[in-house]
Amino acid sequence: MIRSMTGFARAEQDTEFGQLVLELRTVNHRYLDIMLRLPEELRVADNALRERIRRRLARGKADCTVRFQPATGADSLQVDEPRVRALIRTLEQVEEWMKNPARISAIEILGWPGVLQEQALDQDALVAALAALLDQALDRLVAVREQEGARLREFLLQRLARVAEIVEQVRARRVAVVQAIRDKMLARLRELQLDVDEGRLEQELALIAQKLDVEEELDRLQAHVAAARQALDGDEPVGRRLDFLMQEFNREANTLSAKAADSETTRAAVELKVLIEQMREQVQNIE
Repeated sequence: MIRSMTGFARAEQDTEFGQLVLELRTVNHRYLDIMLRLPEELRVADNALRERIRRRLARGKADCTVRFQPATGADSLQVDEPRVRALIRTLEQVEEWMKNPARISAIEILGWPGVLQEQALDQDALVAALAALLDQALDRLVAVREQEGARLREFLLQRLARVAEIVEQVRARRVAVVQAIRDKMLARLRELQLDVDEGRLEQELALIAQKLDVEEELDRLQAHVAAARQALDGDEPVGRRLDFLMQEFNREANTLSAKAADSETTRAAVELKVLIEQMREQVQNIE
């Protein structure tokens, strides 16, 4: 199935440790280029996430951003009870030594270094949750790329059909073009009232016809159309192959233009170039 290299997906999940938000954006690129932006708590997952992306994407510049908001509820904080009890006993002892001791509040005790601690993160569980979240985002991204790929495939098939039609039109006119050249040359000779050897004339006409013959170019254009259609029907990434075919299409269209002996063939060559350029621009975005 044809896939575009452009897409965007977002996935989020609330875990016992906090909220995970993942955004995945891809644009066209010659190769697969992965950019990961991870919070400090999840940098350990860098290699595993990259490998997961490589298994699903073949080409494109992939920009993956992960945001983590730690939980802030009461369950996310832990009190070091032994430390608190030791602190209170110490305060009571100090109060016995003082004449007018000031009462200390619970807030002040909680503010004492080491008393209040955040819940330790289970990094393995958090990384596993992130991996599952990335899989969700990749599923959505691939679906978007396939939808856009279907549109690109239809666009290319329409242009290829027109290319094939032009090739057949030019092929059908080849005999008429050669005959028109012959008639034009004979008319010019009659106008100049020149006596020309018939054998030599036929020889010259044959050389001209050979020079202007575009049968090979038409055959190659036809073969390229068949190859492009076959690529569009495949299941593997074909962007690079199609890009190469567009170069071959363009080469044959240029040769056809150079050999054109009449205005109709010239117009056909120009239309071919326009169609090929339209296809080339779209092929740049195919995986």
